[in-house]
Amino acid sequence: MTAPGTRERMAELPAAERKKHFREVPLGYSPEEAGREAARCLQCPKAPCRQGCPVEIDIPGFIRRIREGDDAGGIALIRETNSLPAVCGRVCPQEEQCEKFCVLGKKGEPVAVGALERYLADREEAPRRTADGGSFSSSFRVAVVGSGPAGLTAAGDLARLGYGVTVFEALHAPGGVMGYGIPAFRLPREILDREIERLKNRGVRLELNTVIGAGSSLDDLFRAGFSAVFIGSGAGLPRFMNIPGENLNGVYSANEYLTRVNLMGAARFPETGTPVLRGHDVGVVGGGNVAMDSARTALRLGAERVSVIYRRSREELPARRDEIGHAEEEGVRFLFLTLPTRYLGDERGRVREVECLRMELGEPDSSGRRRPIPIPGSEFVLPCDLAVVAVGNDPNPLVPRLTPGLETGPRGTITIDPETGKTSLPGVFAGGDIASGAATVIEAMGAGKRAARAIDDFLRARR
Repeated sequence: MTAPGTRERMAELPAAERKKHFREVPLGYSPEEAGREAARCLQCPKAPCRQGCPVEIDIPGFIRRIREGDDAGGIALIRETNSLPAVCGRVCPQEEQCEKFCVLGKKGEPVAVGALERYLADREEAPRRTADGGSFSSSFRVAVVGSGPAGLTAAGDLARLGYGVTVFEALHAPGGVMGYGIPAFRLPREILDREIERLKNRGVRLELNTVIGAGSSLDDLFRAGFSAVFIGSGAGLPRFMNIPGENLNGVYSANEYLTRVNLMGAARFPETGTPVLRGHDVGVVGGGNVAMDSARTALRLGAERVSVIYRRSREELPARRDEIGHAEEEGVRFLFLTLPTRYLGDERGRVREVECLRMELGEPDSSGRRRPIPIPGSEFVLPCDLAVVAVGNDPNPLVPRLTPGLETGPRGTITIDPETGKTSLPGVFAGGDIASGAATVIEAMGAGKRAARAIDDFLRARR
């Protein structure tokens, strides 16, 4: 029996086994385990956990239904506000959101909200493909640019309100960063596809291989009969450090590296998929979830040694605790207070080493974390025949750059009203990473939800 202050542990694949393949690591709760964990919830009248949920889930409500044995009622309650619960239950940083406010966390461990959400989503009946995809009560149609978490959330909420919604996706598969950026050992592709199928059954149309901003513009969408447009094209422009040697073969952005593996078959179909280099000594630069995903992917592609190179200390690592722990269990090495300064190549132009500089922490900077300061004369060289740069992304520049009158910020983000997603152009809304810069899946979903509500208000005023 689980102690009141201790959460029910979710079973996981052993590290020695799981690092050989891309199967999902956490195995989910059984009904008995979910029932024990749900029983820990205090059902607080004011429910402080809800203030930490960007998509406004009734957390005590769905947990109460698990306690009552009403799993169908629990998932139905979640889906009233969240179109992607199987995704959120796996990749949301609950420890920094809903669970952060759980009363039980003051003296013990908070209720495992994410694990319980995943439990309900995984037990839900699989969606059945429908012929017509749903009906629309409104004559207004809405275009959504980008099928990432912000776009799919906006699309799902607008379809629920009765609008005809078409999502335009530049890639050959929907999902945005959830599909190309998150490995299958964290988010299996079939789970994402199942959630998207539910949206299609609700009436959401998907147009793949369609680049808005190049072949067609926002004006073209309005001319085609759409009454409003939501831009959720994400932050797909990788950042580099602008140090010598970044143009050597074998130095990838995390965006390219993960896309080749996750979306283009480099791991599943090595003979027919998009190729990817498989290093023996791999260096991953960065400390966020993308860095953890890249490091753990490199292990699964056969790397003998994988080192995460991070310029601050362990205490400043921004990645989720679970992801850091999983990486360490699988054998990833962490080089803290270490800054890459240049890559060194061989005669073929392929990276073979990375030169680094040791750091020490000074006073906090604008992020609130202590600023790393170089230690003179502390240079050293690390063997590295494959490097992955995971230091962040900037917004996709295509739509903002090619849309006259669309105001942008200094880093290329679309300027919006944060409460509504309204842009400088009438009828055009935006949200997610294209407006906020790179953030989490659930934060992008919250932006999509707020924008959908504002689009509904905008279109109601035109009736």
